Amino acid sequence: MPASPSTARAINDRLALRLLQQEGPLTAGQLKQLTGLSRPSVADLVERLAAAGLIDVVGESGERRRGPNAKLYGIVAGRAHLAALDVRTEGVSVVVSDLLGRVLTEASVPIGEDTGTGPAVEQAVALVERAAKEAGVPALHTVGIGAPGLIDPATGELRDSGGLPAWHRRLVLALQERLPETRVHVENETNLAALAEQREGTARDRDTFVLLWLGHGTGAAVVLDGTLRRGASGGTGEIGFLPVPGTAVLPSAQDCEGGFHSLAGSAAIVELAERHGLPVEAEGYGPLAASVVREAVAVAAAAGVAGGVTVGTAGAATVGTAGLAAEAVAGAAEEAVAGAAADFLDALADRLAVGVAAVVAILDPGCLVLAGEVGQAGRADLAARVERRVRRMSPLPTEVRASALGGGAVLRGALLTARERAQDELFAPLQGAGTLPDQLPAARR
Repeated sequence: MPASPSTARAINDRLALRLLQQEGPLTAGQLKQLTGLSRPSVADLVERLAAAGLIDVVGESGERRRGPNAKLYGIVAGRAHLAALDVRTEGVSVVVSDLLGRVLTEASVPIGEDTGTGPAVEQAVALVERAAKEAGVPALHTVGIGAPGLIDPATGELRDSGGLPAWHRRLVLALQERLPETRVHVENETNLAALAEQREGTARDRDTFVLLWLGHGTGAAVVLDGTLRRGASGGTGEIGFLPVPGTAVLPSAQDCEGGFHSLAGSAAIVELAERHGLPVEAEGYGPLAASVVREAVAVAAAAGVAGGVTVGTAGAATVGTAGLAAEAVAGAAEEAVAGAAADFLDALADRLAVGVAAVVAILDPGCLVLAGEVGQAGRADLAARVERRVRRMSPLPTEVRASALGGGAVLRGALLTARERAQDELFAPLQGAGTLPDQLPAARR
């Protein structure tokens, strides 16, 4: 049954808006070429979208042509403003942006373990309000929140999970109460990281992949055929509870101790580094394990030991007997440290490969992203070590990649989600259009 004229117009309008989202400002001629619509149809949709306050003239094309330059149309960025939150056990980070996702301000606040629920919630809400004020934003249209824990697929709410601070769940309700005109949405942090890596990071060329989050804790996100999979209870990717060899006990329904978390969580990685004689020092904000892994990769690379293969030697003899002896001692010390760093990375890769191989055996994703602060710190070196081990453990070919976004992926994913939800609502007056795909067909781009 052919679409009615009003439905056809709505579909065309939303198609044009999606193109302006993905491509940036376009001329009427470019919209005609990309949509395949006639010139009169494009002129009509441009007039409708401008009258609705959704698009405006943002410049000229600058093309060499006879007569005046063509007008460039773009989405009105200030039509709505957004905020994205990354909620961790130790604090909250926030970014505020316009409708196009351009960041206007960002801030963070630490929240100690001994902070009560009420004060912790107040600190987080005040951070959002202060960031909006600093950005000059009178009101927030949508707030996207990334938080650890399970999201109930039926209600979209953060479920009560053991081991997580009580203020996490209270924060969502508090934001809705303090900002009654704002739409507040929450999503699992690892799922948001996967969305960001797929849109802007290392998995842009993949419709199917698994993201393994390595931060303070562990988690996984599963994307199959371009769709994020949550599972019947929202628990897809709770890999910390995966029973694995090398632990003294089995995990329980209330505690992932004894599961994969006991091998790959931040505390376990730090303990592994200490066992190999590596210095453990905090470096900035984030899991201590990330600093340890980053330093080990740097030391191994400097010594020419990459991915477990020695490609050079540390230290070189100088002229003179005394100089030669001193250089030999220094070289031996450097080689010892480099060897310890390489051994540590190999041991860590052994642990990670156990979890990765289990995921590969069940899902056959073809690609796995080592994400989070630890995954990013390991860079291509750690990814290569894990990939070689998985290749020996599984007949299913799997590429292992390092995250391009690291710990910042959660905020990016939350912002992308908030932007899409806000645009969907603002474009809702264009009734009957249904939902457009996230990516347009290649032939039309």
